[in-house]
Parts: sequence; C-alpha cells; structure tokens
Amino acid sequence: MSTTTIEQARFDARLPKEQKQFFEKAAYLGGYRNLTDFVIRVVQEKAKEIIKEKEQVIASERDSQIFFDAITNPKKPSETLKNALNDYNSFIANSK
Repeated sequence: MSTTTIEQARFDARLPKEQKQFFEKAAYLGGYRNLTDFVIRVVQEKAKEIIKEKEQVIASERDSQIFFDAITNPKKPSETLKNALNDYNSFIANSK
C-alpha cells in the first residue's frame, strides 16, 4: 500500500471574539465539522471564483488585442486565399 504525504502549512488569524463567534455560528448552521473546515471551504470557493473571473478578464483582453491587431495590421492574402476568391468569382460569373 502506497501512502503519499501532503506537505502542510499553518495559517493563523487573529480576529475579534464577536467575529469568531459569528463565524462559528455560520459553520455550525452550515453543517461544518468545525470553524477550520468552514473557513477553508469558504475561502477556497471564493479564491476559485476570483481566479476564474480574473482569468476570463485576462483572456478577454488578450482576445481583444489579437482582434484589434488583426484589423489594424491585416496580413496580405495568401495565394490559396487569392485562388479561392478567383474560383468564387468564376463560379458566380458562370451561374448568371
């Protein structure tokens, strides 16, 4: 049987007693085993949400830049594209 160990790190936070009690109540009502499980789960979900949102914005900005560059600096048509245009024009002319 193979066991893998996951390296662990500690995270400590100081907060007002009332805030801790508030979080403990939410953890209890949410069905979490303890405050640590609650905090880890909620923070993980929020972190995923933030990362996903920011990655979408970055991708959208990158796509916009690629599109803008293609419009402002168009490449010259290739021979294949020129041939396709000629074929299309011939087809249209012969269909009349």
